[in-house]
Amino acid sequence: MAQFITGDEGRRKVRILRISHSAVVDQWRERERALLRLGHDVHLLSSRSWNEAGAEVPLTPRPGEDVEGVRTWGQHPALFVYDPRPLWHELGKVWDLVDLHEEPFALATAEVLAIKWLRRNRAPYALYSAQNLEKNYPPPFRWFERAALRGAAAVHTCNDAAARIVERKGFPGQAVNIPLGTDLETFTPQSDPTTPRGPNVGASTIIVGYAGRLAPHKGVDVLLEAVAGDSRLHLRIAGAGPAEAALRARASQPDLAGRVTFLGVVHSDELPDFYRSCDVLAVPSRTTPGWIEQFGRVAVESMACGTPVVASASGALPDVVGDAGLLVPEGDADALRSALVRVVTEPGLRDRLRDAGLATAARTGWDEVARRYSEMYATATHRPNLETRRALHVIVVAYGAPDLLERALTPVKDLPVTVVDNSSRPDIRDLCDRLGVAYVDPGRNGGFAAGVNEGLRRLDDPTADVLLLNPDAVVTPEQVTELHRALLADPKLASVAPAQVDDTGAPAKVQWPFPQPLGTWTEAVGLGKHRSAEIGFVIGSVLLLRAEALAQVGPFDERFFLYAEETDWAYRAHLLGWRHRVVPEVTAMHIGAATSTDPWRRESWFHASQERYMRKHFGAAGWQIARLGEMAGSAVRGTVLRGERQALARNRFALYRTGPIRAEQPRPGYVS
Repeated sequence: MAQFITGDEGRRKVRILRISHSAVVDQWRERERALLRLGHDVHLLSSRSWNEAGAEVPLTPRPGEDVEGVRTWGQHPALFVYDPRPLWHELGKVWDLVDLHEEPFALATAEVLAIKWLRRNRAPYALYSAQNLEKNYPPPFRWFERAALRGAAAVHTCNDAAARIVERKGFPGQAVNIPLGTDLETFTPQSDPTTPRGPNVGASTIIVGYAGRLAPHKGVDVLLEAVAGDSRLHLRIAGAGPAEAALRARASQPDLAGRVTFLGVVHSDELPDFYRSCDVLAVPSRTTPGWIEQFGRVAVESMACGTPVVASASGALPDVVGDAGLLVPEGDADALRSALVRVVTEPGLRDRLRDAGLATAARTGWDEVARRYSEMYATATHRPNLETRRALHVIVVAYGAPDLLERALTPVKDLPVTVVDNSSRPDIRDLCDRLGVAYVDPGRNGGFAAGVNEGLRRLDDPTADVLLLNPDAVVTPEQVTELHRALLADPKLASVAPAQVDDTGAPAKVQWPFPQPLGTWTEAVGLGKHRSAEIGFVIGSVLLLRAEALAQVGPFDERFFLYAEETDWAYRAHLLGWRHRVVPEVTAMHIGAATSTDPWRRESWFHASQERYMRKHFGAAGWQIARLGEMAGSAVRGTVLRGERQALARNRFALYRTGPIRAEQPRPGYVS
């Protein structure tokens, strides 16, 4: 269903303040240059000098380059601070976004965000993380990390594991994995792959390259053992580091004598020739308790030069290398040796890996990286895509009740509709076939959130806005159009819902304030009706979601089996700057709990979801405050009320005394 061409001005260009100590390296500033080519206005603050790979690198701006060097104190990436005066000056200006290219737990991050708060700078901010080991930092760093993540509008990472970690640690949205950039004009393949590799290189000789730091976690000792086992292998090592003396001593042994060359630190301008001089590049990294490979830039650079890669399956390397190289177990010299020889000796393999590597490297070019940053900036600053006609897709999560489902589907069957059947029933499939709507059987009952996510994964158009429709609700196409019009009229809206009545025509409450730990105490003293729902959420029975909000917030949290899943999603959207509202001009019919026949089980699921919500967003302390408030309110009601209401209050007190999650009833389709 296409809706409303809302304009053709597209997403506005963004005025960005970027702060990154590592941008002292000239080649890393290609990101800013590429963003400028896209029309963005970028001002960069970096360190005046920084120790990179054992050498002090001074900031040397190119003519006309908008970069300012800032004095720093400290050399550890997480334990340094900037001179606050330039930060104070720049954060006093108006920016669309502040892109802080530092780890969330770093001192510099806390410093910048503190100055931003003192300057009352309201621009959203983005953070960067490469940390793909789950670490629990000591105070105050863990506090810095959670506060920084909770307030961020975007987080970009260079590997998938880091993205999932920042989400678990408090970032309310969906982190974006953007690769580290590669200069595809510098790192290029030689025009003739058959060109001789240098003097005194025999036809049976296999030249293996290694580029990087000479430290134990880089696995160069394993590489030496691999080379020692086959006389055809000759190794060229580019780099320096604390393990160099031990590596040189091993290389001088008879089984390696004359087959290992130490080149020292190779300047970045000389790296392309180094890669091209090799038959294969080895990246033998190994995971330690405190380190894991976060990206593997040398692997991408080598692939861009047409040289295949053999890498250990450490950290992010499997994702970076993919099918463009061979992967071996960490620390396995025999497997590494076999793969290095295989690249050169197996017919056709080297050419296949070369082609795949060039294609992989092309996705890391600076222009492509800048395009992905631009998309992230547009999402973080809530700039809707106004260039295309807006599509809309309906998702219905069903569980039995075919009669109700047919009543819900019949009015909207001519729209794009996907039914996710958590009950896996043949009569539901037959109904969908008869009405001509898409049917999905996930093979399990994972709950409402899992069903919604299954439907989202099946969307033909990922840019479509999405209407979530309960099977016990009814809405007409005309009402859907009005909801869509209201959503698109305000670019800050993440979701809208209609007013609702039940099957008797009685109105139902649709908009609620977000649950808060102290809110249970407000309810306990009888003041709950005075809490404002203006900053709150709208219920998910008929709920239209904006595509841009879905892209930023991410999918529903499947830990919520039933209830509070839309509350959690809406609260995460709220933290990211979105709003939610009711469209009172549209009224839908919703029976409510019509597909469930066990009120005690519903009560159990509802309060277990409340506990999950409180623990997730307010921690164990927040949950205990909320729990005590619920128990206090239930105790009072269990004393003053009579009959069924008294019994309900006493049951709720017992439920919260035990703990709702501990007392949660078994879920349909699950074995308890």
